[in-house]
Amino acid sequence: MNQRNMPTVEEDLRQSARAHMATQHWAAAQAALESLLHHAPKDVPARLELAWAMLRQGMFRASASQLLNAAAAPSAGDLLDIQLVQRLCFSGEIVAARTCLERVGQAANASVPLLVALAQLRWTLGEFAAAKQLMDRAAAAGLDSPDQFHLHATLLQVTGDVGRAGEVLETCLRRWPEFGDAATARSNLRKQTTASNHLDFLRGQLHRLPADDGAPGARFARAEFESALFKELDDLGRHEEAWPALARSNALMSSINRYDGVGEAAIAEGLIDVASALRPPPIRPAGTPTGPMPIFIVGMPRSGTTLLDRMLSSHSQVTSAGEINDFLRQLHWVADVPPIGVAGMLATLRRIPKMDLAEVGERYLAQTRWRARGRRFYIDKLPVNIQVVPFIRQALPHAPILHMVRDPMDVCFSNFRAMFGNVSAYSYDMQALAHYHGLYRRLANEWHASLPDAMLDVHYADLVREPAAVLRSVLKHCGLEEEEACLHPERNAAPVATPSSMQVREPIHTRGLGTWQPYAHHLEPLRRLLGGPA
Repeated sequence: MNQRNMPTVEEDLRQSARAHMATQHWAAAQAALESLLHHAPKDVPARLELAWAMLRQGMFRASASQLLNAAAAPSAGDLLDIQLVQRLCFSGEIVAARTCLERVGQAANASVPLLVALAQLRWTLGEFAAAKQLMDRAAAAGLDSPDQFHLHATLLQVTGDVGRAGEVLETCLRRWPEFGDAATARSNLRKQTTASNHLDFLRGQLHRLPADDGAPGARFARAEFESALFKELDDLGRHEEAWPALARSNALMSSINRYDGVGEAAIAEGLIDVASALRPPPIRPAGTPTGPMPIFIVGMPRSGTTLLDRMLSSHSQVTSAGEINDFLRQLHWVADVPPIGVAGMLATLRRIPKMDLAEVGERYLAQTRWRARGRRFYIDKLPVNIQVVPFIRQALPHAPILHMVRDPMDVCFSNFRAMFGNVSAYSYDMQALAHYHGLYRRLANEWHASLPDAMLDVHYADLVREPAAVLRSVLKHCGLEEEEACLHPERNAAPVATPSSMQVREPIHTRGLGTWQPYAHHLEPLRRLLGGPA
């Protein structure tokens, strides 16, 4: 054999590792990759593969360590750097991900796919203005897929340019009229009127789309058009016509995304058991902590968390980090358990009694304090953090926790009518929704009973009816002086990326109270499941 064509030791090891990975022999793949890196320590592709092999064996921290080593090595090319940033974000190594992302974003002549990938990563990190700039560059060079148009429109909406968002969605639907994401987004951009709506278009597309060919993608597209039809009919007050569209949309979504009630109940039980075994958390210290501090806003989704976030982040000493999952990521990191599904959460809970929760807090601050951008406080507005309130109190005793509370029927109907996509499986079925709400209430009641000073309840109805009085108590709880700007969230120019982004750009109002009542007859099963009065 020609010596020039003879495989090197490194190449032999690489091929061996990939053969083991193809057959899911992860330990053997790990051994081969470690040998390869001994010969070629700056081989970034091998290090990424080693991180993957470790992750598949449940070695979350070791996997993250390999990713950090890869981030410190010279660039291996844009595509590998993009993959590296994605993996760093998943591992909770946000600071390293941002550093690596800056390196990738240096290219002045980046292609449209690269610009879109970078924008998607900035979006993931909550850096919406930077994401929009990247998508504007991509649009100037020429977008060529419905997903690209949708991302551009979403970023325009999130950053307040609703007019341009509408134009981009119109262009998208002219080219891809069956693209449900764009149809739903367009309907949600504004309140539809008798003189200006898209009912004919939506009904026409529903007539053309297959009723149900069994494919999840086709079901999802049809569900989105039904959801858009419901939203526009609801805007017009045509409630009896609107309800069947919502029922059809949610039936389709429920068939695609099955709710795991057993798993959710197991997590709730595990949370309560583990929290009860922890030592009592420290009393929330007085005084100002060193460095910026998070304010956690927790509760059910659609309970008014975005409104409270917008009010608080109008304060001169507060900014919003949005819905970030950093606390849960660091909880998994310290537990050394990958954050994958119900099994991952249950395994993490089993390890918490032997964990140093202060380390979770230290890592959380190290990975998130950049979000404060010079302010004293930054808001972490992930509703599901209601599950981990006892662990937040142990890990970050200075951090205020605000619990949004909304009328059960209002908050459940708001979830039921929202199109969350292929997440939040609980929201598409009344029985699942009532079950999920019951678990949420059980946890909230448990935390109040066992940790009476852990979180401050903020009632949505009171907040919109008497905003000045409620906000005064919230600011006092957070150690902040009153500021008039907090009563005018509609003047807050910061991006907002939640389903209620359009509503919270309006002055505080009470239209969110009793929104379920026009559908009371249809929602009677939900009311009974929630234990409402007969």
